[in-house]
Amino acid sequence: MATLTLSPATRHELRIFGLLAAVFATVYFLPVGQPRFDGAVTEALELTKWYAREHVVLCLLPAFWIAGAIAAFVSQASVMRYLGPTASKPLAYGVGSVSGTILAVCSCTVLPLFSGIYRMGAGLGPASAFLYSGPAINVLAIVMTAKVLGAQLGIARAVGAVAFSVIVGVAMAWIFRREERQKATAAMALPAAAPGRPLWQTAAFFAVLVGILVFANWGAASQRIGFFAAVFSVKWQLTALLGAVLAVMLWRWFRLEPVRIATLAGATVLTAFALPGQPTWPFLVAVLGLAWLTAGRSDEAGEWFNQAWSYTKQIVPLLLGGVLVAGLLLGRPGHEGLIPSQWISSLVGGNSIAANLFAAIAGAFMYFATLTEVPIVQGLVGSGMGQGPALALLLAGPALSLPSMLVLNSILGLKKTAVFVSLVVVMATITGWLFGLVVA
Repeated sequence: MATLTLSPATRHELRIFGLLAAVFATVYFLPVGQPRFDGAVTEALELTKWYAREHVVLCLLPAFWIAGAIAAFVSQASVMRYLGPTASKPLAYGVGSVSGTILAVCSCTVLPLFSGIYRMGAGLGPASAFLYSGPAINVLAIVMTAKVLGAQLGIARAVGAVAFSVIVGVAMAWIFRREERQKATAAMALPAAAPGRPLWQTAAFFAVLVGILVFANWGAASQRIGFFAAVFSVKWQLTALLGAVLAVMLWRWFRLEPVRIATLAGATVLTAFALPGQPTWPFLVAVLGLAWLTAGRSDEAGEWFNQAWSYTKQIVPLLLGGVLVAGLLLGRPGHEGLIPSQWISSLVGGNSIAANLFAAIAGAFMYFATLTEVPIVQGLVGSGMGQGPALALLLAGPALSLPSMLVLNSILGLKKTAVFVSLVVVMATITGWLFGLVVA
């Protein structure tokens, strides 16, 4: 019996035809006019708009510059020495597991920072611990959880998040131990780092960059008095002060033209006075001006821009696409997407394994901006959510999201991303279930 053999060109054209047919069928049968679908499309656009306004400028752009600085100014040998496969395990995992107490970032903002240290040679275990702890161990979020949802849940979240980061990191390193051994072998062959900028200058430079990221995104406290409220009241003054320090560093240490730096500072100040009460705009002017100062140069400042731009090109499209899909499926807090919120509420009652697993999976795919997970869980608890599933969602949700998974896949590959997500979901499920038993 003769068989039909298609040439490579024919198969290529058939694939194009199949793709076009699928797109046409999708558009042809779109349920436009149905309230649920129309509302979900609106929510997808609203969430993406909100994300672009609230997180891209203040969170992502500073994170890209920090990641670019890691790649440009930190030697690979130095990263391998402190975070690589051959580094001291207590030191490497200790740094990774508590980093979130300083970085009040979401699951997306931590990605450029993770990518920076991982590509410079950090071991998969410590890098994974940092990836989880960055958005999960936020001091203000822990305090807010304890005040709003109770001290038991707040303490359980704090202890669970720190332990999680280490366990997930160790598990990732063990599962992919063969690749880690190969990385350790390659690290031993690295040449000694060439003498460069003094360590204290590099440390001060990164401290200023991280300080700008932290203070620009400092969230409002639940009370008007206390340390967090006091810092929030002067967050933009502190950010401006650190910006001035950064300008001096760029002039003295990186030899950037003082006239250009002064021009950028003047434009930033003028924008702040022209648009009072809208600090995002002068912040954006400063960030774009930093690109103007460094782009096209052949020195280390130019390399800094090139590295930051490389991360921006890779990550931003995936994040915005992921946020769009997450909004379409799940909507925004207080609004529904294609998936009705009643379905979620009805599946997370009690303390069964299934309820905890569903809470962990739902949290892993939802996008939580920093601190927003607390009022969301509060609403779900009021609708009948059990204490165990509440903890499971708090442990899995802030550290993961659909947008972050898409970006992780481009950094780690499908296999490592799937393992990391699975470890977080399984650990959150078990921890939530055990917590529910203890509380009961």
